[in-house]
Amino acid sequence: MVTKTKGMGELFKEVIDKGLCTLCGACIGDCPYTVFYRGKIRMLDFCTREEGHCYEYCPRTSTDLDAISNNIFGVPFSGAEIGTVKDVFMARSKDAKVRSGAQYGGTVTSLLLLAMESGLVDAAITTKTGEDRLPAASVAHSAAEVMAGAGSSYMAYPVLEALNRTPRDSKDSLGIVVTPCQAIALAKMRLGPPMQRANLDNVRFSIGLFCTWALAYDRFYEFLKNNVDLPKVKKFDIPPPPANRFDVYIGKEVKSFPLDDVRNYRMPTCAYCLDMTAEFTDISVGSVEGVDGWNTVIVRTQRGAELIAEAKKKGKLEIKDLPALNLVHLKEAALNKKARAVQEIVKKTGHKNDLMYLGIADSLKNKLLGHRVSVQGGH
Repeated sequence: MVTKTKGMGELFKEVIDKGLCTLCGACIGDCPYTVFYRGKIRMLDFCTREEGHCYEYCPRTSTDLDAISNNIFGVPFSGAEIGTVKDVFMARSKDAKVRSGAQYGGTVTSLLLLAMESGLVDAAITTKTGEDRLPAASVAHSAAEVMAGAGSSYMAYPVLEALNRTPRDSKDSLGIVVTPCQAIALAKMRLGPPMQRANLDNVRFSIGLFCTWALAYDRFYEFLKNNVDLPKVKKFDIPPPPANRFDVYIGKEVKSFPLDDVRNYRMPTCAYCLDMTAEFTDISVGSVEGVDGWNTVIVRTQRGAELIAEAKKKGKLEIKDLPALNLVHLKEAALNKKARAVQEIVKKTGHKNDLMYLGIADSLKNKLLGHRVSVQGGH
């Protein structure tokens, strides 16, 4: 797949102005022309560069998944339902305090804390929510700061902005927690590392979060403000199927909204995303259908396997086999997302040979176009 790098003008014309931006943050943070403001990437002044990393790293510009997969795993992109897998199991933190503040099993928080305790990383880039429950990128340098980033807002936020703001001469080694689209942007950055931004060699590992879709920062926030007392909110949750609801924990009470209503605030770009399980990370983590308080964990790289081995050795995680039926359901949901994305892209472009940003083999494209997507489940 031949990729022509363009500039900021084309990025806005082809991606941002068309509502395809994922808010990954790859285009902001060290650029004087762009900024995140009120839920969108805004242009402060026009950049005349004909080529730019802002365009090159965007997950909605030309993306060669074979090149990315080869660079990370040493093999072309297979299109397997949940990507490259070394191991898959379910886990939860052995620390009750971690579990109490976590979205589900506290696996991500425990792995970040372990990495900092062992000296593998000096800091972790995560997302945390403030009193207004809006997400923000955070560079956590302490256990307390890592704990403050536990939980999910389900709203999209440009996390990679925090990475781009890291000085290139910084010696801090980093772990980073990303969603699938952010993972693709990070993988594109590794293919052609920036000259003036953060040194990507300092990113020692990435943890990916399962994601079916994300909510629009601005529109969903307005919905929340009109329906709940935000300063009193402790947690948001979307329970696994068949719950079909969005729960807001307010003190000791839970206020629930029909998930179909919440879906109205999805990011439009999520319809064209192929990846549910953050396939281009070292470790991927999600919930476990029907098993409260546990995480599904997919180990993808040797780096990820070593971190899990250390967690076992130090007694940080409780680990069990993932029930076979859960793995079947996970693969089915992930395949549905792949097929739905390709079918939605073709519906938008009007031609099966125009997949917008997506570079995949024709055999995989035809397989996904021919797949009958089952009734929507999950988020």
